[in-house]
Amino acid sequence: MQINHSKQIFSGKVVKLAVHEIRLPDGNLAVRELIEHPGAVAVVALDSQQNVMLVRQFRIGANRELYEIPAGLLEAGETPEACARRELREEIGYEPGRLESLGGFFPAAGYTTEYIHLYFTRDLIYSPLAQDRDEFIEVVRLPLPEAVRLIEQGEIVDSKTIIGLLKVVHQLGLRI
Repeated sequence: MQINHSKQIFSGKVVKLAVHEIRLPDGNLAVRELIEHPGAVAVVALDSQQNVMLVRQFRIGANRELYEIPAGLLEAGETPEACARRELREEIGYEPGRLESLGGFFPAAGYTTEYIHLYFTRDLIYSPLAQDRDEFIEVVRLPLPEAVRLIEQGEIVDSKTIIGLLKVVHQLGLRI
């Protein structure tokens, strides 16, 4: 595919929206809308008792509160690891000692450039930062098997949380 023409039609605090005219492999033209996103990180954090640290917050897209692993947007010039460290301190009040990369994923590659870098940590040191002024977050600790049950019961429906938790279960070789 080849982009023939692009027009940015919106620029917001988090995303930009562009409309692209593209040439398809068969030579025909098509229009694609693309949300340009700075990227994000998400972290599966286990405490010393194997509890997963989740946050519960209202999400406008779901129009309800969701359970999620701590996550946040990459700031300009920030590395994914630095972002993961900052977000953990802001959202759950802990600094990770060692971060292990779990890879990453595109949550909706058909219409957004967003890429989420996934991390895992078991080394938590209490070291809170102030939360963002527009975030109202409740920290929830759950045993890892209970969090997996909440996925199976449809209580955890956030994609980064499902992917992150299941990757950690697999990496640890757990049978839940």
